[in-house]
Amino acid sequence: MSGTTRTSADLSPRRRRTLFRAWHRGMREMDLIMGRFADAEIGTLTETELDTFELLIEVPDRDLFRWLTGEDETPENYDTPVYRRLKSFHKHDAPIH
Repeated sequence: MSGTTRTSADLSPRRRRTLFRAWHRGMREMDLIMGRFADAEIGTLTETELDTFELLIEVPDRDLFRWLTGEDETPENYDTPVYRRLKSFHKHDAPIH
């Protein structure tokens, strides 16, 4: 998968921008992590959740990647329900084939 599979036609301009930004972070791994989550969730996030997701988009790739992989502890102010949703969205308990 190399990019979004979700159409943005039904999204507000703010949600379109957020979806685009989630897929265009800089580090390809983070594009896939944030972009896939955004594809699946952008239409159902509340305005408050969207605010929180936009704050996560602003976190430098390396920092967010280290938090998500457990290399570094997640700062308390970023350990939100949206962050935990993002993290669990990409958690796999079995091998992926």
